Amino acid sequence: MTQSPQLISAGGAREGAGVHRFAHEAMGAVFEIFVAGDEHEYARQAAAAAFEELDRLEGELSRFQTTSDVSQVNALKAGQAVRVGLATFECLKVAAQVNADTGGAFDVTIGRLFELWWPKDGSKPNPSEQQLAAARARTGMRLLALDEAEHAVGVRAGGVRIDLGGIGKGYAVDQMVALLREWSIETALVHGGQSTVFGTGTPPGKEGWTVAMSDPNGKALGSVCLKDRALSGSGSPPIRAVWPGGRHIIDPCSGRLAEGNLGAWTVTPTATVADALSTAFLVMSPKEVGQYCRRHPEVSGMLLLADGKVTRFGKW
Repeated sequence: MTQSPQLISAGGAREGAGVHRFAHEAMGAVFEIFVAGDEHEYARQAAAAAFEELDRLEGELSRFQTTSDVSQVNALKAGQAVRVGLATFECLKVAAQVNADTGGAFDVTIGRLFELWWPKDGSKPNPSEQQLAAARARTGMRLLALDEAEHAVGVRAGGVRIDLGGIGKGYAVDQMVALLREWSIETALVHGGQSTVFGTGTPPGKEGWTVAMSDPNGKALGSVCLKDRALSGSGSPPIRAVWPGGRHIIDPCSGRLAEGNLGAWTVTPTATVADALSTAFLVMSPKEVGQYCRRHPEVSGMLLLADGKVTRFGKW
């Protein structure tokens, strides 16, 4: 679950001037596709195909749909396993890798913790230490067993709840970009709710797609030019009360709402990884983020610290 700390703008990402814009609601957000240079009707048909794929992915990845892969995994008892679709399995594989690379800062098995911090009845959360301990005992990628040969997912303990909300939009963006390329559309920008965006190719007269970034309160933080790269951001508004509408990212290591960084952005080769990393960076220290970016030179990171200062890592 992420706040949208960036805005799509500039770089030709506007209707007119040979750019065609299409929108579709899915995954609790408005996805948009900007296509440069192609005839409008062809671009519309390609966008419609991409949105159809988006809807299919939502049906597989959503924890809110009882027939989804995620719901089937969440219904498993200890020692049981279920075959899942390619999208779910690929999301879990990437999630496991990011979890390992960030020391557990990103974890899709936080469903039990999510239930504590966002009660279904909408009441203000106040979990006890005992409740947190019980939820943390059912949290951790170690509790999942991924069988690549069978595309099966098993659980090593009962009551594990996965939530792909921190990676699913990025995965969907990547798949939509891939589908547009199958339609021979090489110059496009796709975003999922403005929190994760991928720019492919170069609009006429531009070096890439320019995406302007802002903090969770709307203050401009500069822009980045995307050419065959993805940008994702996560943030927690510092001024509002913790509930509702304030900090909302769970630190999987503590089981509590993340404190410290107010915003985190990542630029990576894929939207899937960018989506996961922006969530992870929000709960990591500047030192940890710097170390990660040095180990992964293809990744750039940016943090908005609690004191309002912005720190950048890698190439911007």
